[in-house]
Amino acid sequence: MNTAELLVQCLENEGVEYVFGLPGEENLHILEALKNSSIKFITTRHEQGAAFMADVYGRLTGKAGVCLSTLGPGATNLMTGVADANLDGAPLVAITGQVGTDRMHIESHQYLDLVAMFSPVTKWNTQIVRPNNTAEIIRKGFKIAQAEKPGAVHIDLPENIAAMEVTVEAPLNRDSREMTYASFRSFNVAAEAISKAKHPLILVGNGAIRAEASEALTEFATILHIPVVNTFM
Repeated sequence: MNTAELLVQCLENEGVEYVFGLPGEENLHILEALKNSSIKFITTRHEQGAAFMADVYGRLTGKAGVCLSTLGPGATNLMTGVADANLDGAPLVAITGQVGTDRMHIESHQYLDLVAMFSPVTKWNTQIVRPNNTAEIIRKGFKIAQAEKPGAVHIDLPENIAAMEVTVEAPLNRDSREMTYASFRSFNVAAEAISKAKHPLILVGNGAIRAEASEALTEFATILHIPVVNTFM
């Protein structure tokens, strides 16, 4: 099994249904692995469209949408959708193909430092340089992308690393997501503040949607006759 095949196996382990993107020389190993997987590759006309499709998938499902591009202009085209997902709190994992590590840091066709480029528009981003770290990187990437506040993660895979054989062949187990609850003290403090307020107002953010709390929020506001306004998101 090579690195690209393990990466795709890890995507399957994360429950990925679709990968949106465009093929290119530097991501061919990933595409070959996708052919033999349960994941459906959706070819787009432009990488920006792929990123926005992954962005919307994340918003609608709460699971990280995945997009794929090659290096250079393919990756720069991807950035707008990645940045949008990160700013709007949509879980997304962007994967880019890259030149081989022996071609980096020299004058090479379409080479850009993608880790540096994606850094300002992601929660976390990295490059796979050791094949046996692939499973850990994919698990960490999805965990970060889907943790509050959700956002974008970028993973760069050089083509020579993608072709290397791995000795660690199992994806890491996914964490079980447990519901957390506020303490009784927090409830008491909130109840006291509401009872003393002359003009209480509920300001609702996007977290209420992600937590699927709309019905409970509506009931709360209706019983207490408190007006509700939304944040921009």
